[in-house]
Amino acid sequence: MWPTSASRTAYANRWIEVSEDVVQMPDGTEGIYGVVTVRHASVFVVAITDADEVVLVQLDRHTTGPGLEVPAGGTDGEQPLVAAQRELEEESGYRARQWREIGRMNALNGICRAPEVVFLATGLSRAEAHGAQEEGISAVRTVPWPGVMEMVRTGEICDGETVAALMYAALALGRL
Repeated sequence: MWPTSASRTAYANRWIEVSEDVVQMPDGTEGIYGVVTVRHASVFVVAITDADEVVLVQLDRHTTGPGLEVPAGGTDGEQPLVAAQRELEEESGYRARQWREIGRMNALNGICRAPEVVFLATGLSRAEAHGAQEEGISAVRTVPWPGVMEMVRTGEICDGETVAALMYAALALGRL
């Protein structure tokens, strides 16, 4: 990390803190750097049905508009696996018998401290979706693995974290 001589909180809520840091840049000059710190890690779930389909949620985000993503959300201070199990059920209406952590990543690492944990969930069964409506989820889709890869290739799936989570899943499943 770059040496920091001063820092002030410009904004904070229960999910994020935005700070403005006075830093010494790699070239030795002093500058201001804005940093967003996500208070709790996020989780991403690549859930695969017995028919080799990936569970995707269709949602409309305030920041980016409509899109397709894997189920995901904040840990809210929970252990990542517990949060992943909760998010899968809330967002998609599925539960999984088998869970495996398959990767860790950081979102927008040029401006954020936002750790993320990716899980592979298999052995799916239907449950009741609890929070889909309030999160802007309008549909849950299951798409065969080759179709999901085509959706990434064509840009139909363009959420960077979903693309990265699918890459971890492809590696974990020996598909690359």
